[in-house]
Amino acid sequence: MPRPRNPLIASLVGLRGNGRACVYTEPMWGLSMMLVLPYASVFMLALGLQDQQIGLLATISMLSQVVFGLLSGVITDKLGRRATTAVFDIIAWAIPCLIWAFAQNFWWFLVAAVVNGAWQVTQNSWDCLLVEDVDRAEIPKVYSLIKVAAEFSALFAPIAALLVSRLGLEPAVRLLYLNAFVIMSLKIWILYRWSTETDTGRIRLEQTRGVSIWRSLAEYRGVLPLILRSKGTIFSLAISAIVGAVALVNGTFWQVIINQELGVPDALLPFFPMIRSVLSVVFFFTLIPRLTHSRHLKAPTLLGFAVYLAGQLLLVAIPEPAGAATWATYALLGACLVLDAFGAGILFMLAESLVALHVDRDERSRVMAIQRTCVMLVTAPFGWISGWLSGMDRSWPFLLTSALLVLGLVVAGRFWVTTHAEAEPVRDVAVPD
Repeated sequence: MPRPRNPLIASLVGLRGNGRACVYTEPMWGLSMMLVLPYASVFMLALGLQDQQIGLLATISMLSQVVFGLLSGVITDKLGRRATTAVFDIIAWAIPCLIWAFAQNFWWFLVAAVVNGAWQVTQNSWDCLLVEDVDRAEIPKVYSLIKVAAEFSALFAPIAALLVSRLGLEPAVRLLYLNAFVIMSLKIWILYRWSTETDTGRIRLEQTRGVSIWRSLAEYRGVLPLILRSKGTIFSLAISAIVGAVALVNGTFWQVIINQELGVPDALLPFFPMIRSVLSVVFFFTLIPRLTHSRHLKAPTLLGFAVYLAGQLLLVAIPEPAGAATWATYALLGACLVLDAFGAGILFMLAESLVALHVDRDERSRVMAIQRTCVMLVTAPFGWISGWLSGMDRSWPFLLTSALLVLGLVVAGRFWVTTHAEAEPVRDVAVPD
């Protein structure tokens, strides 16, 4: 059978074991959470929450993630990558979906936000399950495949739009959350069924057998120097924090500004992430592989920040229509989607790859737990800050993201750090210089 010419398709076809299980189940995210996420903030507004409360919930969610993120390395080593992913996916996604489906006021969303913070545990264990048995040279491609799978998920957005147009916003969103509960539960079972514990996971299970969680937490003191001594780790942390803060603000308020200020009706909201996702997929199979094919990723990183910045500034510059959105409004929003699809897509892949490539291989779960905790501590305030800014002017959160992206350009341009030298030459893979 001839090998596919596109390196990303070749990697997809060649996946085996846990890599295949993780990547192949990722599109189920589209039939569950991606159907409802475009409506999350607007749903809260419909139930009477204010912009400041929505921003506060984003910050509380991040603080919950900080706690779970700190525990994630210990839990992942103690239970194993596979079991941790299954148990905490149920806690972090299945249970909150039921709470959101029956939510009545701010307090319901508060409880769901705290419980949903447990997804940081499964993010750690799932990352380990994904990459620990994958060849190091394939890591950037695997993260590209995950991004593509997630973006394909948005193709199901018309289902949500049809429900909202037929049933109305509130009952449709409640039904979508119930659907998410069912599909996510099925996804969790399939991944558990078709995955196995990683080699590193089995070693850590033996090493932590009989060791209490508190003692394991105390051992973080020995992991901290691994981070502090690594300029590459600190650099990748900074990039991840900036990208994470921008994603937090956009994920919370992008739909709000186009709905409340630019006059886009409720039923059309899911089509914007769908179009952005389709564009991202196109970029991932065309332009992005060409830009990240060499060992030198500094230039693509700078380009990603610059293009994402252009998209955020354009969103701020769109004139507010007198009533419903005009054709000019939709045209400018379309340009924003093109810029965001490329900028956010390439930065997600590069940020995740830089962390994975710089991390100490033998202490991956604990180092990544501390890294994510640090990133979340830095990004957590931006939920409340952006909510406060949105309460005054719904375009101001995107001036904040623009400033963060300028900071990203400075950090990437001035403080770029190479990854650890490879023992053997790497072929056909994007490895930072």
